[in-house]
Amino acid sequence: MNKAIIALVLSAASFGVLANNHVGGFVSNDGSVGPRGGFVATTQAVTTVIQAKELPDDAWVSLEGNIVKQIGKELYEFRDSTGSIAVDIDDKRWRGQVVKPDTKVRLDGEVDKDWMELEIDVKRVTIINK
Repeated sequence: MNKAIIALVLSAASFGVLANNHVGGFVSNDGSVGPRGGFVATTQAVTTVIQAKELPDDAWVSLEGNIVKQIGKELYEFRDSTGSIAVDIDDKRWRGQVVKPDTKVRLDGEVDKDWMELEIDVKRVTIINK
């Protein structure tokens, strides 16, 4: 009998959680929330390629421009009006999107500096004005 009551109470409690529109996390003032919850920041200022090249390792950047060619398995050349830079985009970051050299994109990621190399480790690819 006690087990049946506990099961009923847990079922009722979980129904309320499942009925919620999102899965938790921070919700901004405009009500937007990520698809699986989490922090939703305000729009970050766009960084140019020239600025990105001067930033320290692990600095967060948002670049807007075009991916002009593939130069390795997951390595691409990105170009904006100030120059070009290598960007590392893992397959999962594409999220099914198809990008061509004339497609304007926004890349959000981190500066990755090694001894003699500099690239952007892309965390999100967003197509701008399809």
